Amino acid sequence: MKHAERVVRTLLCEKTDRAPFSAWLGFWPWGQTAERWQKEGAPADIGTFFGFEPFFAGAPLEYGAFPHFPSQEISRDGEFVVSSDYRGLTVRNRLDGMSMPEWIGHPVRSRSDWDRYKAERLQPLLEERTSQLAAFVESMRKADVAVQVGSFPWGIYGTIRDLLGAEESLLAFYDEPEMVHDMMDTLTSLWLELYERVAARIHIHHIHIWEDMSGKQGSLISPALMETFMMPCYDRIAAFAARHGVEIFSVDSDGQVDEIVAVVMRHGVNAFMPFEAQAGSDVEAFGRMYPKLGLMGGLDKRALAAGKAEMHGELDRAERLLARGGWIPGFDHLIPPDVPWAHYRYFIEHLKKMIGA
Repeated sequence: MKHAERVVRTLLCEKTDRAPFSAWLGFWPWGQTAERWQKEGAPADIGTFFGFEPFFAGAPLEYGAFPHFPSQEISRDGEFVVSSDYRGLTVRNRLDGMSMPEWIGHPVRSRSDWDRYKAERLQPLLEERTSQLAAFVESMRKADVAVQVGSFPWGIYGTIRDLLGAEESLLAFYDEPEMVHDMMDTLTSLWLELYERVAARIHIHHIHIWEDMSGKQGSLISPALMETFMMPCYDRIAAFAARHGVEIFSVDSDGQVDEIVAVVMRHGVNAFMPFEAQAGSDVEAFGRMYPKLGLMGGLDKRALAAGKAEMHGELDRAERLLARGGWIPGFDHLIPPDVPWAHYRYFIEHLKKMIGA
């Protein structure tokens, strides 16, 4: 079976010769982890070392602010660096890289800010936004890799939160509902125009939406708000997928995702990632509840630091998921820096044998 077919059919929960051994988020280390592994004897290219297979090939599209905002360093002290990025966001990072970024500035603070952002940064400009598409299409014609549109950090809710800020975006559902609708509709319209450009040149196998809209307590917004604000946009994307024969429509959210999965599956989503174990998202339970849901990830990355007994507990989980089918193996996020290279290598080598890759 060709690899691209194997990936697609796996996520459709159809019979395949084996699971993909694909290199994606659920196998890659954080930067600090990679630095540790290098000191512990890891090869520079772990993908080649383990023989990881491709995941999806993402079409090179400009999904957001275009032209870009200038990226620049704003300030630096002995512990932190503050910088702005191409989307107009301001972020503070630890110099040692030992934490998640802290988002401290957002480009939209009012309706007038949004109107200006939309006018200046979100015009279609389709030729410019797809300037690398021809070369991508040519390379894909020679490759056994399934094609994806949509990627991090672009989501119906996720992007709104980035533009407004976490707390401000939640308040906006009540204080500025018309603006929130307009933001979501504008982004969806832009993305669909870009998807159409890709579909005119090559078959799309996968549409991916990044949301990251949950914590340990569950969804940041209620199912009712999801239905009212987000799901009309999902319906438009699902209709595009149906018109063009796109097989996979997936969502990415960390956190406890029970409410999210139930809602988005009613609106065309048929695959989900990464089922964060430490937030209470049990990938096996989701597989039992939704037999036709394509699963990605869900192995508990914390086991890699804990030791062989814990790792074999996750290998046992992997064996059950492989028997179920419809699962692309992987952990529930990037691998943290408390994981020794020897532990990671031990686990991946055992997993690869189980897959039969």
